[in-house]
Amino acid sequence: WPIRGELDLRGWMTEMHNHGAQIALPVVEEKNAPVVFHRWTPAGEMTRGVWNIPVPRIASPVVPDMVIAPLLGLDAAGYRLGNGGGDYDRTLAALPQMPRVIGVGHDFCRMETIFPMPWDIPMQQSALGDGTVIDHAR
Repeated sequence: WPIRGELDLRGWMTEMHNHGAQIALPVVEEKNAPVVFHRWTPAGEMTRGVWNIPVPRIASPVVPDMVIAPLLGLDAAGYRLGNGGGDYDRTLAALPQMPRVIGVGHDFCRMETIFPMPWDIPMQQSALGDGTVIDHAR
């Protein structure tokens, strides 16, 4: 569910689910801890979680092989500026294997730099609201 200026991907999530993709939403179980991902379906009931963000009512944790990370800012090196909690970087660092990370955001989110910190994890690819797809080569 989009918060504070993030792109709304709910329609895309439903479409991908209808094409056979397994979708999971990030769930904050404890502040300042890695998030967990719970399986989501369009027909599934939702409840309010930490920060009042909707989460699946039935907890069905999964380990993602791909993470779609919301971004409010994006630099050329693939570093993202999010809502400031560090949840995605903390979570990615804690996963047993690094998933493919794709950032999604508005086309006006490009910045020269976000001044990444040592713990920031860059994305492999970004998709912007105007259809632009950027590969961040490593």
